[in-house]
Amino acid sequence: MRRPSLYSSSSSARPDRRESDSPDAAVFASPESTAGHPAGPSRISRLLSHLSPHNVYLLWSVVGMLALLLAFSFALSPHQPVRKLTQADINAAVLKTLETNVLPSPAAKAYQTISPSVVRVVGLGKSTGKDKDGKEENERSVGTGVVIIDKGIILTNLHVVQGAETIRITFADGLETTASITGVQPENDLAVLQAHKIPDDMIAATMRSTADLAPGDQVMAVGFPFGIGPSASAGVISGLKRNFRSPEGKQLMTNLIQFDAAANPGNSGGPLVTMDGEVIGIVTAIYNPNEQRTFVGIGFAVPIENAASAAGMPPF
Repeated sequence: MRRPSLYSSSSSARPDRRESDSPDAAVFASPESTAGHPAGPSRISRLLSHLSPHNVYLLWSVVGMLALLLAFSFALSPHQPVRKLTQADINAAVLKTLETNVLPSPAAKAYQTISPSVVRVVGLGKSTGKDKDGKEENERSVGTGVVIIDKGIILTNLHVVQGAETIRITFADGLETTASITGVQPENDLAVLQAHKIPDDMIAATMRSTADLAPGDQVMAVGFPFGIGPSASAGVISGLKRNFRSPEGKQLMTNLIQFDAAANPGNSGGPLVTMDGEVIGIVTAIYNPNEQRTFVGIGFAVPIENAASAAGMPPF
């Protein structure tokens, strides 16, 4: 059964980071561990500071399995004295796991989450050729899109598909098909596409509110820069509620997310995501004072609230 569009249940309240430099620093704090083994938690805390919450939960699962195995072994040996599993034992097991297992980086996890929902979008036009019909299709624009509903509804940039005779979509599993424009939002350079065929296991992206975003939050842009991809680039949010005027000066866009993850022509229409792989915006423009259409560190994305409303489904 296919899923409808998904919206993250992330809270809009940002955690108070003044109480601790790391949200996981107090995970192993207890009177026994801090009194008897002062060095253990600090080493673990330093390692955990580089992990996402998902990976911390995974480690706790490992610890749970270790505890069950210990209990089982004691049950099989009733004549041996049973030693109580202490906080120090748990700390040592987790520390050993952290030191001997290479866990995916947050950026790698974000890419794994979003990549099944990213598509290549090509606008095709007609040109005079030498085939028997006298015409052939040629690529006039290449961009990116993201599936927001698993029946094949895709968000992209309007400038990627505007004026195209045919729109061709390539899904993450390699399936190629055509698509139709079902909605536009010119003020935000957005278009909604309906794919004519979809993979059997189509996965829609999860969208997340931008209400609690702040400069410095880590983000990733995924797309097809210069047609190469899918390619991932990581960075941070540089600012919010930015304005951008097109190089030709014909359009002013407002309330944009500014970011510094590398984006180039071909990234247009692709998702800007958090380290959880949740979509917070649609990449729409890059700024270059020399108008060379190459990245100099300033990209802009339309917030997902605006983008989803183009499909008639404001999510938050």
